[in-house]
Amino acid sequence: MSLPPALAELVEDFEAVGPKDRLQLLLELSQELPDLPERYADAADSMEQVHECQSPLFLAVEVDDDPDRRVHLFFSAPPEAPTTRGFAGIMHTGLDGEPASEVLAVPDDFYTALGLTQAVSPLRIRGMAAMLARIKKQVRTAVAA
Repeated sequence: MSLPPALAELVEDFEAVGPKDRLQLLLELSQELPDLPERYADAADSMEQVHECQSPLFLAVEVDDDPDRRVHLFFSAPPEAPTTRGFAGIMHTGLDGEPASEVLAVPDDFYTALGLTQAVSPLRIRGMAAMLARIKKQVRTAVAA
């Protein structure tokens, strides 16, 4: 599986530990999710909601005009939703700042390599898959504009 370097490193980190530790790693990533810039202060109006997530999650994607078309990701998820925030943390850590072509090349099911299916419910995994799908959709739209 070909992944951007930061995302590949995260996958390796998850693969290296057991199911209980994977959940702990996910919770740690939830705490590392950066705060939103002021322009996204009203997430419900300025960001796209990922309805498949069990907790309210909003995301926005910006793509630079430079030749690499670098992608920047922004997420809003409540602190009381650590799993959802953790998934957003994976996306942010693994994809933020990567060229659009790299983000679009991430396999839709890359999350299976994280081994989280033993640690979280299938419904939560579906939310993570939807997050990636929305990110790719917004990247495609920005690149085509």
